[in-house]
Amino acid sequence: MRFEQLSGVFRSLRFRLTAWNTAVVLLTVGAALVGIREGLRHTLLHETDQLLEEDAEEISQSIVASYPNLEPVFNGIDRKADAHVHEKLFVQLIGPDGAVVRSTSSTPLEKPATSSDARHNLWVGGPYREAELTLDKPGLPAYTVRVGVSIQNVEEDVATLTRLVMIAGAAVLFLAPMGGYWLAGRATHPLARIIHTAARLRPSHMEERLPIRRTGDQLDQLSHTINQFLDKIADYLARNREFVANAAHELRSPLAAIQSSVEVALNTDRSTEDYKNLLYEIVEECCRLSVLVNQLLLLAESDAGGLRVERDVVRLDHLVATSLDMFRGAAEERGIELSSRSCGPAAVLGEASRLRQVINNLIDNSLKFTAPGGRVLVELGHDAGFGAPGDSGHRVVLRVSDTGGGINADDLPHIFDRFYRGDKSRHREDPTCGNGLGLSICRSIVEAHGGEIKVESVVSKGTQFTAYLPAADDESEAPLLSPVGYAGGR
Repeated sequence: MRFEQLSGVFRSLRFRLTAWNTAVVLLTVGAALVGIREGLRHTLLHETDQLLEEDAEEISQSIVASYPNLEPVFNGIDRKADAHVHEKLFVQLIGPDGAVVRSTSSTPLEKPATSSDARHNLWVGGPYREAELTLDKPGLPAYTVRVGVSIQNVEEDVATLTRLVMIAGAAVLFLAPMGGYWLAGRATHPLARIIHTAARLRPSHMEERLPIRRTGDQLDQLSHTINQFLDKIADYLARNREFVANAAHELRSPLAAIQSSVEVALNTDRSTEDYKNLLYEIVEECCRLSVLVNQLLLLAESDAGGLRVERDVVRLDHLVATSLDMFRGAAEERGIELSSRSCGPAAVLGEASRLRQVINNLIDNSLKFTAPGGRVLVELGHDAGFGAPGDSGHRVVLRVSDTGGGINADDLPHIFDRFYRGDKSRHREDPTCGNGLGLSICRSIVEAHGGEIKVESVVSKGTQFTAYLPAADDESEAPLLSPVGYAGGR
């Protein structure tokens, strides 16, 4: 158990953030400290070289000024060496023949056979730093001035700094993981709250949301995104529960009617004609059930990942003509004028049976909600034909308008919801007909074809449904349906 707990800690985001932070801090601080140490050593040695060159130049100028009497030069050399005893400064004056004329060192110094900087005549020999300058003045011997100094003080200063660097590095090595772990904890604390809140969510308990700290950082954006996602899930679950409840209610009515008819037939002896009537009622309810089940299956297919439709070139004007012929008798029986207006051939890419279902639903819906003496108008054309701004004619427009009672503004946002009935705002002749799925199915089919459907309505004046569908590129390839033209054109 303890091993699993440790393993969980090592795999946690907080531990990884701590490790990354510690590694970055150690590398950065280590590089900075090493750079400071080397920079200080280089600076001290550079200053030492400059001083040696200046001393050599000063002695050379003294020789030029005092020659041939070099005694003042010798005295100056001795004073300079005495004044820098702690730095172990030494000076040599070497004649043209290579003999040492004057030296502050008891042991004659040889030119080191180590690395040199020829630009400044600087020499490094063991623990010494040396500079030499040869006189090149007409009329004067070619004396060579050699000045050297011990760099022990420089090395001691660098060693002291190295110890301080090591102490600072050890402190960083100790403090970086602790500080990184604390900072990682603060950074991941909102993430831990997100995890805990998400773990408490249940399908029946979706009202809890993640807190927004209003910092504007990525964690706040993540919380906002998750809250939006939770809102969508909660809305989906609520609509799903409502959908199941409404579906059960719609299924119960025809099932109860069938059961009642069968029970009546079994409990009482009846004539053959009575049995036939009961069987007709049962068949009628079965048909109603079949229609409802097919509608539910279509909506379920749409929810499962999109309604799949065939992509054939379909002449929508022929489908509209066929639907108009089918509903004209019902419109005349109700005393409703059913008319149409077309802007010419209109072809779309889609499935003819699905598109016919949309047309039939929209016309049937308008007829049901239009009182006798009213009018239903079906229009078909392209975007440009309807004069929409910025249209290029790449969409086919199907518009069904009626002069019914209209839809209340509060009902309009829900008109395409499943099982929604705006009975209070649209005066139906038969309140029992329809189950509130027709418009939902129309929207699913239109969207599956890559289009959109809209509704506009004014109470007491009428309602207008408009479906936009992508136009087919080549209308000549559309299969011809029965040559039924528009009637009652406007």
